Amino acid sequence: MAGKVFTVAQQKGGAGKTTLVAHLAIAWMQLGYKVATVDIDPQGSLTRWFEVRSEATDGQPGFTHVQITGWRTQAEVEKLARDHDVVVIDSPPHAQTEARIAVRAASLVVAPVQPSPMDLWAVQPTLDLAKQEKRRLFLVLNRVPPRAKLADELIGKVRELVNPPDIELAEAQIGNRTAYAGTLLTGLSVTEAAKRTQAAAEMQTLATEILRQGA
Repeated sequence: MAGKVFTVAQQKGGAGKTTLVAHLAIAWMQLGYKVATVDIDPQGSLTRWFEVRSEATDGQPGFTHVQITGWRTQAEVEKLARDHDVVVIDSPPHAQTEARIAVRAASLVVAPVQPSPMDLWAVQPTLDLAKQEKRRLFLVLNRVPPRAKLADELIGKVRELVNPPDIELAEAQIGNRTAYAGTLLTGLSVTEAAKRTQAAAEMQTLATEILRQGA
């Protein structure tokens, strides 16, 4: 049976897509799944992290990684899905054609949304793209600050976008925590280098929730 394919997509740059992909990949690996990551973002940040991880783990990163662009994406993802339980795609912002290919290849689209007006407005093209490609979309509140009135108001606005079964909102929220970026600098993830933290618990909960949504 083919593995699950998750595309992390958001047309706004700086939404935290790559950070989310990296941490989720490790969380799924730790759950015992055979994982592959696909980097189609021209910036190549996920690929750079994979290289750092490979060095830090003596060439044993624990999962497969592919960097690819353009029309070959669909075929490569289908190939990986035959040999892996989970394939997660880091899609590019501001690239309509590549983003569409990545969304089309997915069984579930995961869209990180920060509680800011810019992110709220910018998520609409991703919602439209998922609808056009007939893919379910899973919104994830990302970089949520603690106890902020404006954030609470904006989270309420994000909840208004929910339209089951096409658009769902994750129960797990990812906080605005330095551990997410800090652990990636060493080639690790928060569930490896900061196991007993709230950040690790958040990511583990989200990883499990996404798997359930993609079933």
